[in-house]
Amino acid sequence: MNRTPVVFIHGAWLHALAWESWAERFAGRGFRAIAPGWPGEAAAARDMREDPQPLGSVGLDALMDHYARIVRSFDISPVIVGHSVGGLIAQHLIGANVGRAAVAIAPAPVNGVPLPAAQTRLWTPGGTDPADPADPAGPAGPLVSLSPRLFHEVFANTVRAEESDRLFERYVVPTSHRLLADLGYVDARAGRSPRAVACVDNPRRGPLLLISGQEDRLVPDSVTRAVYKQYGDSTAVTDLKQFADRGHSLVVDSGWRFVADYVLDWLADRGVDARQAEG
Repeated sequence: MNRTPVVFIHGAWLHALAWESWAERFAGRGFRAIAPGWPGEAAAARDMREDPQPLGSVGLDALMDHYARIVRSFDISPVIVGHSVGGLIAQHLIGANVGRAAVAIAPAPVNGVPLPAAQTRLWTPGGTDPADPADPAGPAGPLVSLSPRLFHEVFANTVRAEESDRLFERYVVPTSHRLLADLGYVDARAGRSPRAVACVDNPRRGPLLLISGQEDRLVPDSVTRAVYKQYGDSTAVTDLKQFADRGHSLVVDSGWRFVADYVLDWLADRGVDARQAEG
């Protein structure tokens, strides 16, 4: 018997180690768990904070190509689990028939579903006045960082400050200004329409699960529900799960296991087995 791979894709401001507990949990259920980092990502978040420059050139197309190559490299079609921008990539890949099934957790929105203006500003910290024409691009430079305080306010807003600080130390890294521009959030600060990141659906794709946190300040539950409605005419399986009292940190904070176990149960219900018969 061969183990079914599960490829975990992290999003902006998190390191690949954010999936370490998930990888252990999924491996314990018989899956082959892989959490590859973004191009140029070092082995630890602290290393990336000390020398984040390799992340500065990472854009959305490069991320999509990077993970498409990884997912296509397996003999057994993998499950794809993505968070935030990783959730956007998971939808893109499953829509292109890459992967057996996909889970998009608090995914950055696709297909023209807008983020409210207040949330768009949270994705581009570091600017001055977003309504000021002299500050059209928000943060300057190739990298956009979160301070421990801002991480707690916008990312880990449902946990205590002590837990948020621990999460920050282990998992948080700067993200790419180019990526935020590719997503359209930088343009949105200047009053221009965000880029519509399309995820083409088709009836032959594998099952897709969307997950939201109802206290998420970066990707509100309403946005994930709006994306879910866009799949309403599809004959392919699409499901939605909403977690009450959870923020954008729901994959790394102390409630991660509830989300991970729901995903494992969903995969089992959809007939995605941890092990595949040889031949």
